[in-house]
Amino acid sequence: MSLSYVSTRGRSPLTDFAGTVINGIAPDGGLFAPSRWPGLDLAELTAGGADYATIATRLLTPFVGEALPEGALAAAARRVQDRFLHPDVVPLVELEPGLHVLELFHGPTAAFKDLAMQLVAGMAESLLAASGERLLLLTATSGDTGAAAGNAFAGANRIDLVVLHPLGRVSPMQRLQMTTTGASNVLNLAVRGDFDDCQRLVKALLGVQALKAGRRVSSVNSINWARLSGQAPYYAAAASRLAQPATYVVPTGNFGDAFAGWVARQCGLPIGALVAATNRNDALVRALNTGVYERTRAEPTASVSMDVQAPSNFERLLFEATGRDADLTRGLFEDFAKQGRVTLPDDVLAALRREVSAVSVSEDETVAEMRRTWAENGRVICPHTAVALHAARRVERTGPVVALSTAHPAKFPDSVEAALGFAPERPPQLQGLEGRTERFETVDATLDAVLAVPGQ
Repeated sequence: MSLSYVSTRGRSPLTDFAGTVINGIAPDGGLFAPSRWPGLDLAELTAGGADYATIATRLLTPFVGEALPEGALAAAARRVQDRFLHPDVVPLVELEPGLHVLELFHGPTAAFKDLAMQLVAGMAESLLAASGERLLLLTATSGDTGAAAGNAFAGANRIDLVVLHPLGRVSPMQRLQMTTTGASNVLNLAVRGDFDDCQRLVKALLGVQALKAGRRVSSVNSINWARLSGQAPYYAAAASRLAQPATYVVPTGNFGDAFAGWVARQCGLPIGALVAATNRNDALVRALNTGVYERTRAEPTASVSMDVQAPSNFERLLFEATGRDADLTRGLFEDFAKQGRVTLPDDVLAALRREVSAVSVSEDETVAEMRRTWAENGRVICPHTAVALHAARRVERTGPVVALSTAHPAKFPDSVEAALGFAPERPPQLQGLEGRTERFETVDATLDAVLAVPGQ
């Protein structure tokens, strides 16, 4: 029996999995969530020495139901595995007794976003081939999402992609990955603002009726349930390699990566505590510590992909913490949209703290961790991984601790060289980007400015 999907704000009709792929955000402005959480068994997911593609197919089958053409989910999962350069897809490396790193960066753009983006691209193409429709996809990015989306959807039949990134606030390597696809169906907009401005614009664009003439309009940010659920399989893969539940420390920007771990745990997989590690853009940390969720201007850091002060997926966690009270969730986020600040009810705050904890890591601590990991473990890591590892070293080890390594250090050569005195070696997928023709438009952070750009 197929799952249906509800809106966190309670004023949209139920939809199926295909509806979450094609619509992205619910009509009432909320985010889609399953009407119930299916039960998953790790032994069943990994039976027969299952590879990553098989684990992903088995895990996602209850969420997809009969919404995709037959064989489409398995084909999309196989596409992910085939495009990753490591035989384990997501290798788990033990740095020292009890402390592990889950490497998620062996895909075509050297960042964890490839895992879900390649999956969604395969599913979306199958859906559109069956329906004959055309789709406009919108995404806001702090760097890695845009690169992964550009790679996954470049040249796709029936799909046009518009990527919004904050001007001057992504690494040069991330920018080149986004702007040199050469694909006529990919348009990149450099927004004079921060990631939160880009995310706000995407949500506004999803409501513009004129964009929907003759096509569907959706988003491939982690506000899209299909994108987010595609991140849960790597938690299952990691859990299968450990003898007991681990604490997972997740470098956090939009909170999708951490919430995917929550989903895996909610469905019964042996996932221990979840720790969201932020840089100095610490809205989530402040919310959990003080009960006040407040948006401030995002500050630039070395871990640019985490420079977010209004993480969208916090809405999904809050919806669960309220006991799925859609009226309360809607009221809180409508107030947040108007005022940039809300105070969480005491019982909701207590429920949130039972589900996840959060810590903030400074710029100095990030650099110190990059140096320590090189000196003690012989590994070069990116600034985002450094945020997670620094937080992971502070966790009390009553069992395994896993820090998620979300990007290859070569995506951030300037930050690595500043910390270590040398630039990291580039993997094959990051070679040859310089010299390619870039294509992007620079726009103000207003809806009118974005809509005025031709070619959408």
